[in-house]
Amino acid sequence: MKFAHINAVVFDLDGTLVDSRLDFDAICDDIGWPRGTPLLEHMAALGPCEETYRAEAIIRQHELAGAEAATWMPGAEACLQQLHARGYPLAILTRNMREATQLVLQRLNIPISLVLTREDCAAKPDPEGLHLIAQQMAIPSSAILYVGDYLFDLQVASNAGAMSCLYLNDSNQHFVEQADHVIAHFTELSAVFA
Repeated sequence: MKFAHINAVVFDLDGTLVDSRLDFDAICDDIGWPRGTPLLEHMAALGPCEETYRAEAIIRQHELAGAEAATWMPGAEACLQQLHARGYPLAILTRNMREATQLVLQRLNIPISLVLTREDCAAKPDPEGLHLIAQQMAIPSSAILYVGDYLFDLQVASNAGAMSCLYLNDSNQHFVEQADHVIAHFTELSAVFA
């Protein structure tokens, strides 16, 4: 089996396990930055200043609204239950803030306790988060499958020496060639570990 060496599965949150309807173009519009601006990286480059604080407040509003609106992606909940039943350690690594992440976990009763947010480690695609998760699970990073929907998710897996799985949507097909594995529905991931 392709994933015979995989001992744990780590997930992105928004756009992967849940649909929080976050509109990054709208966030950029509200802040007054060009659409497509990488938000966390741009704030880091600006450093602590009035514009950064204003951007943080706007992003927080959007993330909390997204957390209130979040719903499970089709098949994601059943997939987590199956992986848990088969004894796979699970974790979440997200660029979201802890406050919004905890709200989503509680609202949807997501059964994952090991969760790292942007307050806990350097933001993806920096591999720090996956290395920390591997340490806590006492496994090598190469034994992790990271599942996400965006380029940063594929890059963080590559940077950490883990395997990547791209969860397809209407706007990310151009990342397919950079992924180790691709799924269009969570039943496909469940089947791989069946």
